[in-house]
Amino acid sequence: MVKQQFNKLPDIVARLAHFGCEQTYRELFDLLFLPAKKFAFCILHSNEEAEEVAEDVMITLWKQRKTLVEINNVHVYALVIAKNLSLNVLKKNSRNKTTSLDDTDISFFFDSSSPEQIIIDNELKMRLENAIQSLPPKCQLVFKLAKENNLSYKEIAEILSISVKTVDAHLVAATQKLAKIFKSEFQIK
Repeated sequence: MVKQQFNKLPDIVARLAHFGCEQTYRELFDLLFLPAKKFAFCILHSNEEAEEVAEDVMITLWKQRKTLVEINNVHVYALVIAKNLSLNVLKKNSRNKTTSLDDTDISFFFDSSSPEQIIIDNELKMRLENAIQSLPPKCQLVFKLAKENNLSYKEIAEILSISVKTVDAHLVAATQKLAKIFKSEFQIK
């Protein structure tokens, strides 16, 4: 379904370039704001900063609306803008920032029918987030882009300016490390 929505993107971009109307911009906004925010969150680990970056991405796209038709993949382009703006925020902050569990934005479908299950679910979420945080930074970013943002290897490679094989290597390493962590935590043989 997500891919079907992005299939509409060239038409939206063409209408935006030609007519420049707010309704068409709203369609573009609805399609790209959340992916830009999720991507920025993967880098910044702050919902507030990620939202600001996503807003700046959308402002940039509005300002460039006449020339967006020349870009092959506006979705990837928006994520590249989000990456660059996020890196600028990191440089600006330049202090180590810890991630609050309240800021984590992992979408899982847990059965929360009982208080005990809620506690178990929260513990599993916390363990998973801690395991993901233990990955090397680049590996962690690739993993989150693939698993949380549902980006293809090719899209990740374009965004991060690395090869598809490097994306694959990062995902294999992340999966192996996470499996090892969970095997040891849950004493699985």
